[in-house]
Amino acid sequence: MVRERSSHWNQKCRCLLLGLTVILILGAVVVFAAVILAGRRDPPAELPQWKGRGSTANLEEIILGRCFIYTRIVNPELRKDCLKIWETFKNAFVSKNPCNITEQDYQPLMELAAHPIQCNKTLLWSKTNELAHKYTKVQGNLLTLEDTLLGYMADGLTWCGSPSSSETNYQSCPHWRECANNPVSIYWKMASKTFAEAVCGVVHVMLNGSINHAFGNSSIFGSVEVHHLNPKKVHLMKIWVMHNIGEQPSDSCSGSSIKELKSIIEGKNITFSCEDDHRAVQLIQCVGQPEEPACRVCRTEF
Repeated sequence: MVRERSSHWNQKCRCLLLGLTVILILGAVVVFAAVILAGRRDPPAELPQWKGRGSTANLEEIILGRCFIYTRIVNPELRKDCLKIWETFKNAFVSKNPCNITEQDYQPLMELAAHPIQCNKTLLWSKTNELAHKYTKVQGNLLTLEDTLLGYMADGLTWCGSPSSSETNYQSCPHWRECANNPVSIYWKMASKTFAEAVCGVVHVMLNGSINHAFGNSSIFGSVEVHHLNPKKVHLMKIWVMHNIGEQPSDSCSGSSIKELKSIIEGKNITFSCEDDHRAVQLIQCVGQPEEPACRVCRTEF
């Protein structure tokens, strides 16, 4: 009887050991198979290669920093949540095709970051970027789009995302020639629209008369800002057509492009005026070329 019990116990032990061995072997096989399959997975999809430069390095830090500077120093009376602004800005383009960005993508940001603009204090510009901002910096009383929060945060920056990633694409972004509906172009169109809708009173405009068409329908000024001025808020547009010092003008207030602009503006029941080489702006140009005839000050000889 004792021998039968001992034999039975040994048989149970052998069965138990055999079962444990089988489990360990199966576990090892599963682990091995998992490792092999993991090694065979396709690598992460590479981001598309565009012809434009990638997003500006440290984009988040720059946007946040500029937002805090603007709301704490430039315009301390403005109460904005910069962290929320960054998240809203990022959500407009990450995880999306950078050639298929829409105005709706940026609408929440426009509403979040927009702020009131003082009447009679705005300067719109086209093809006069450097001169316009030199003038407003010295003059100190006119505001361009780049002097608003939306313009200040994004000026000079590049950004885009990719449908295959939830992060910003720092490798490359679409050049504007590759697709019109890229994140940067749509942003500036929306910011320009928001700015134009906010201006009131007298609006000043600086155009470049040293190119063939001082006013162009395809520019942001011609295609966006002009058409979103509110005639119930804006009563006068003052055009300044500026020319490079010492060069022959290519366009002027009497040119066909300015006449086209005048027709559009007066069609909106807004009064229109135009001046070639507004003297205050020309003096800014003369700082670098004081000996040019246009920069000489007439003196009375006694």
